[in-house]
Amino acid sequence: MKKRSIIAMIAAAVLLVAAGCGKTAAEDRGSSAEQKTESASEAVSAETPERAEESETAEETAPEETTEAAAKTEPESESAAAQEIVIPELSIPEKELPDSEALRFVRNLGVGFSVGNTFDAYVDGGLADEMKTETAWVPVALTKETLQAYHKAGFDSVRIPVSWHNHVSDDFTISDKWLARVKEAVDWAIDDGMYVILNIHHDNHPEANAFYPDQEHLEQSKNYVKRIWEQLSAEFGGYDERLIFEGLNEPRLVGTDLEWTFRSGDSKSDEALSCINELNQLFVDTVRASGGNNSSRYLMVPGYAGSPDGVLSKNFTVPSDPADPSGEQHRIILEVHAYTPYDFALKPGGGWFFDASMKVCTKDIDAFMDKLYSSYVSKGVPVIIDEFGAVSRLNKDGEPNVQNRVDYSAYYVAAARARGMSCFVWDNGAWEGDGELFGLYSRSGKYFIFPDVVEALVKYGK
Repeated sequence: MKKRSIIAMIAAAVLLVAAGCGKTAAEDRGSSAEQKTESASEAVSAETPERAEESETAEETAPEETTEAAAKTEPESESAAAQEIVIPELSIPEKELPDSEALRFVRNLGVGFSVGNTFDAYVDGGLADEMKTETAWVPVALTKETLQAYHKAGFDSVRIPVSWHNHVSDDFTISDKWLARVKEAVDWAIDDGMYVILNIHHDNHPEANAFYPDQEHLEQSKNYVKRIWEQLSAEFGGYDERLIFEGLNEPRLVGTDLEWTFRSGDSKSDEALSCINELNQLFVDTVRASGGNNSSRYLMVPGYAGSPDGVLSKNFTVPSDPADPSGEQHRIILEVHAYTPYDFALKPGGGWFFDASMKVCTKDIDAFMDKLYSSYVSKGVPVIIDEFGAVSRLNKDGEPNVQNRVDYSAYYVAAARARGMSCFVWDNGAWEGDGELFGLYSRSGKYFIFPDVVEALVKYGK
């Protein structure tokens, strides 16, 4: 690990044992906020005032000022080098895994990344030029070079989140121009030898008039999900298994006090999960009915809000697969998002400290991954954590907490791989200013902002 003074280590250990990883004792005493398993709001560029933000919660706050640095060739700060960053050497015992083609498939994905705040961006009411939504939340459009840079760095997979509701007609027919642009991005990745995940993303809030997991909106939701996946199945039906379809992103009761909290036994939570079960099954049936390579394509489905608790609930149902009546092939993959531990990874104003050698820092990661392993992976059901990451914060010296994020990235990915799961880190193109600073790569400067974090992710994602 990196060099630290004995005094600093003792002080940090005392504070962390008392307060939990990522916190100071003072922060722990002063906060009674419930720690969530996961949240996934996205940062917004200060250069793009057009964005109309979705409903916010206290734990999902839109940043006021983040920016994709313009026309740089070198990072602004050399603080990472000054911190003597060291990737930790980890040895996490591997869990026993069933002999499963599906688990081998997930293993082959390696470590991936999500192209955040790009095709998933939206502006309720739309823009005069629908194609400008791609840069509504970040100022630089996705390029082939960005995907190639990630692949060259060691990322074998990319998730391309897409919001469709700004790009459909009244009967939910997708715009030819928008579909062609998404297809272009998919083709760039496929042609470069990567795996790709394609989904329905920010189409869940009421203003989208798309899908919403309650009985009041269920028929409309079914119509939307079926129409979108009929068209995507037709467009991409000839692609091989390197293209994975993800039915829904974080289906939840947006704008309510249950948005990021699933309460088993609560009537609204149970109703939402029942609707999600129906929408997941409809997604699977729609794709399978389209034939061709879609009859055996790997498909991904979430629980409530994409959280671990959502798929661990006794009321969650893994969809039946018409192409696999026996259920032995397990070509339905469960997707989970987990920015864990929340205080370090995502919480606004949270703590900056994480040490991969300290159990107080790693215990929450181990806990939710053990549950997923026991409930699903150990039984041959594949699981992908297709969103995770830790925002950049300032450490006690006023510098970016790069070493702590390196420790976190290394441990998180290593822990998942030891349990037969693969991970996709969230990159929203933001690394300066306030807000959710998940950015790893500068599209304009064409360099990695935090190469040590990238190296840690790749080292343990192999």
